[in-house]
Amino acid sequence: MCNLTIFDSIVYLQEKYVVQSDTWWWFLFFLRIIGGIMKRVFLVVLDSFGVGATADAPFYGDVGANTIKSVFDTGVLDIPNLRKMGLFNIDGVSKALRSAEEYYPLASFAKMAEYSKGKDTTSGHWEICGLPLTETFPTYPEGFPPSIIEKFQLSTGRKVLCNKPYSGTEVIKDYGIEHIKTGSLIVYTSADSVFQIAAHEDIVPVERLYEYCKKARGILTGKDMVLRVIARPFVGEYPNFSRTPKRKDFSVPPPSRTALDLIKENNLDVLAIGKINDIFVGKGITKSFKTRNNEEGMNVLLECLDKDFEGLCFLNLVDFDMLYGHRNDAKGYALALNFFDQKLGEVLKKLKNEDILIITADHGCDPGDISTDHTREYVPMIFFGNKIKRGVNLGTLKTFSDVSATILEYLNINNSLYGTSFFKEVSL
Repeated sequence: MCNLTIFDSIVYLQEKYVVQSDTWWWFLFFLRIIGGIMKRVFLVVLDSFGVGATADAPFYGDVGANTIKSVFDTGVLDIPNLRKMGLFNIDGVSKALRSAEEYYPLASFAKMAEYSKGKDTTSGHWEICGLPLTETFPTYPEGFPPSIIEKFQLSTGRKVLCNKPYSGTEVIKDYGIEHIKTGSLIVYTSADSVFQIAAHEDIVPVERLYEYCKKARGILTGKDMVLRVIARPFVGEYPNFSRTPKRKDFSVPPPSRTALDLIKENNLDVLAIGKINDIFVGKGITKSFKTRNNEEGMNVLLECLDKDFEGLCFLNLVDFDMLYGHRNDAKGYALALNFFDQKLGEVLKKLKNEDILIITADHGCDPGDISTDHTREYVPMIFFGNKIKRGVNLGTLKTFSDVSATILEYLNINNSLYGTSFFKEVSL
């Protein structure tokens, strides 16, 4: 209590006399450490882990989509930590899984509906951070118009193959040989607002592929401004081509401030793990960590748990979406969740008294669906910490942005963004 009083006194003096210097901030940082009041939030996004179709799913062609049910029905799902935290207590989940045993949850929980008009990685993450999209970005169900393709070919000096919606694994199988023979680039899209470029690493070095993506990013502007240009390098020989972890997203920058900006502006840390830095084009991020897969992402998260910082650690685990959801591999998805749950046990042991852990998702990608596209689903939200109530069912939140509003309240940052905090409902 004494340290808290000293800290509050120094903040008062700094504000009263407008003292601004690195020395002061380091001093305040030191006081937070010795006072035991370092506030850290760990936000983990299980990319594509939906928990059932939303009310507006019919407008997206996703009636009946249910990622968690498809994964559960494999019979190999074994996630005791997520179950104990309340995943199966979320409204509608246990009913869908029927035989799932319910625990008295260790965490508070909810399911969340996306306010934005879409089911994309970018829109989902931006909304989580207080920036929902009220307008849709362009999609190209018939492929990109000749004007775009011609500009792209001229800028790269290479012809284009495919140019239509396609599965990422099937497109390299169907066009890979011709690509290797001609050097032409495989360009394809999906139901999302994406321009994807696949190339064999022996034909187009990865760094050159990234340059081609930057050229495409410069071409796709105005009414043709897609959310993401994605580099999709692959290796191997036909018919055993395989995509590599060197994928890179070139996103549109967020059009306005997000919770990440607010946290950074308040001199707190924003640690970005995985593709978070790409999604936000570096905005509002103080340090980023590149990872190639879920295992590396969880290992970096565990390392960050041992660091002294105050603010947000934000992790995206992309394998659920990239390796399993889009490939309709429900068993692989279940095994990846099992691995996450094992690592989650290690995370829980490292959490400090003031820490908060939030587990959620950005959209669905039902591996049992007939398509390979994202699905419009509710996403889970698990909210856990030593000072957080257990078993509070928040029902259905109307926007992902309630997460960032709650984080900002916990970090004592004024929220000028979208979303409503539920912190008072769950804090002890």
